[in-house]
Amino acid sequence: MADRGVPAGEATHWPLEERPGFLARRLYQIHVSLFSALCAEFAITPVQYSLLSTLGETGEADQTSLARAVALDRTTTTGALKRLEGRGFLRRNVGTRDRRAQTCRLTEAGHALLVAMEPAVRRAHQATVERLDPEERAQLIALMQKLVAAHAGPPDAGSPDAGSADAGSAVEAKARRFVDGEGSGSPARDGP
Repeated sequence: MADRGVPAGEATHWPLEERPGFLARRLYQIHVSLFSALCAEFAITPVQYSLLSTLGETGEADQTSLARAVALDRTTTTGALKRLEGRGFLRRNVGTRDRRAQTCRLTEAGHALLVAMEPAVRRAHQATVERLDPEERAQLIALMQKLVAAHAGPPDAGSPDAGSADAGSAVEAKARRFVDGEGSGSPARDGP
């Protein structure tokens, strides 16, 4: 028997609005739309903001660590970093320990951009969940953290790896600080 009491191989009606993946994607679309509208004057995407805010917290990081921290593949991360570097918001240098690695650091313009964007970014995150009461917001964040953490560890036998444990725990801690009003950036490294 398959889930919902339907025999395996038999078609069943499963409305989109009951599917976790669809709802997660839809909420992400809503957040990106809000972020884009509220942060339009800065011409920065949520992914770019995630990278900038991570560098704002760490001071310096190599591209692989940045990719892991914001839960992106290295190719996407490298492209976003090149665009940010082209706009003067960060500097990339050859690593001192590993000449194959690129280390990244915010420029003064990058730091100034983070400070200028902070109010608009917070408004975008708040607008994403504003129709929930404070208790529901905390519950939503806690449930999302729980799911991210559950999928961040080593994969179960036969299931694909959904992410890095290091990235999951860092995101979770950041989200807790955000919900508590102590964070200085996005709770989920802005992908939304």
